[in-house]
Amino acid sequence: MISYYLFSFLQMRQHKVQVQRNVHPHLITFRMLCGGRKSYFAATVCVVTLTSMITLSYLKLQKPSHPPKIIYEVSKCRGEITNSTITPLTDNRTFIVSPYFDNRENKVTRVIGIVHHEDVKELFCWFCCQPDGKIYVSKATIDVHSDRFGFPYGAADIVCLEPENCDPTHVSIHQSPLGNIDQLPSFEIKNRKAEPFPVDFTVCISAMFGQYNNVLQFIQSMEMYKILGVQKVVIYKNNCSHLMEKVLRLYMEEGTVEIIPWPINSHLKISPEWHFMHDGTHIGYYGQITALNDCIYRNMQRSKFVVLTDADEIILPLKHPDWKTMMSSLQEQNPGTAVFLFENHIFPETVSTPMFNISAWNTVPGVNILNHVHREPDRKDVINPKKMIVDPRKVIQTSVHSVLHAYGNSVNVPMDVALIYHCRKPLQAKLPRESLIRDTTLWRYNSSLIMNVNRVLYQTVL
Repeated sequence: MISYYLFSFLQMRQHKVQVQRNVHPHLITFRMLCGGRKSYFAATVCVVTLTSMITLSYLKLQKPSHPPKIIYEVSKCRGEITNSTITPLTDNRTFIVSPYFDNRENKVTRVIGIVHHEDVKELFCWFCCQPDGKIYVSKATIDVHSDRFGFPYGAADIVCLEPENCDPTHVSIHQSPLGNIDQLPSFEIKNRKAEPFPVDFTVCISAMFGQYNNVLQFIQSMEMYKILGVQKVVIYKNNCSHLMEKVLRLYMEEGTVEIIPWPINSHLKISPEWHFMHDGTHIGYYGQITALNDCIYRNMQRSKFVVLTDADEIILPLKHPDWKTMMSSLQEQNPGTAVFLFENHIFPETVSTPMFNISAWNTVPGVNILNHVHREPDRKDVINPKKMIVDPRKVIQTSVHSVLHAYGNSVNVPMDVALIYHCRKPLQAKLPRESLIRDTTLWRYNSSLIMNVNRVLYQTVL
């Protein structure tokens, strides 16, 4: 099995290759401008120039160029409004997650979906404009994300220009410009109104599956998120244990958790691997990449920052008490940055320091993170994967460990500022305890964490 670290390296390498493919026509211009330049300043100017050319090239390629056309008029906009998270079209090769209004470049509807990368050739957006009842059809630009990792299906942006003289509230997606809109499923277009951000930090977790039952560690992560400044956690849930359902219900009732049903295995054959094994599966790791992209757009107008991590990962600040002060400092040092990347470090659950062995917690399934404060050292020539805090309004497409396309830069956050505490099975299982690095940063929060975890447990489990 290819290691988790190699996954991150291959992912970054694939993104680099994809960019190289897209910008090949610019290389001659780049060589003319930069060939033979030796100075640091000249090299920097050349790199910035090439980066700008890449970004502009991508945006130009993805810009929809098919204006909507009126095909007929109706007395009233109908169509069955769907509330499903994943909706298959009749071709059974296209799956719609959700449409979002996006006016950062043009007035478009951007539909997050999953498509077969070869079989889906054309799609059309059908808009019904009130009150005149005019039906507009706009041919879509279909942009399958570059990080399919060999699977036949992948995350896709289905982008359509909207009619200039109306602001449609719903859209239907069809394989043809011909038909009857009343017979097509209708999807609400989200993000139509820009509003003040109700929260500073939203954590996106995708996806919860495999009858997830790591209850204690999940509660500890949730309470750490709240201590660090998180107001909302969005979970794309496929399935979990009965006990976990009880815990989720409590967090939903208090307004912290939003559950997005994620029945992707009802529509596609799911692989537990991140890369295609030629085993008849359709998409990797429960469609995680599609869920992450949907979560960014879903929270684009309601959260200042979006945090892309797993439930067993916590971004621990080392120089600041919480995320708000940390991000304020990072933004001040890096103006205009869209993506902040934090390095992942493994705290093996097999190495324990029982400083906080609370007897009541022993009956709760899951890992007690307070007892795991030794992290694995870096390995030579191995890149630690990263997770992100992003400004969602600057992100166009994301992958798991990096953003594919954005309107701003990405910055690697130094390890002395923050790291990702990732308590899981070891990656360097043969290392003796004395070779691990003792890191008790988590214990700074032990008093508040223990009190908050006990509160949740006594309401749900104990």
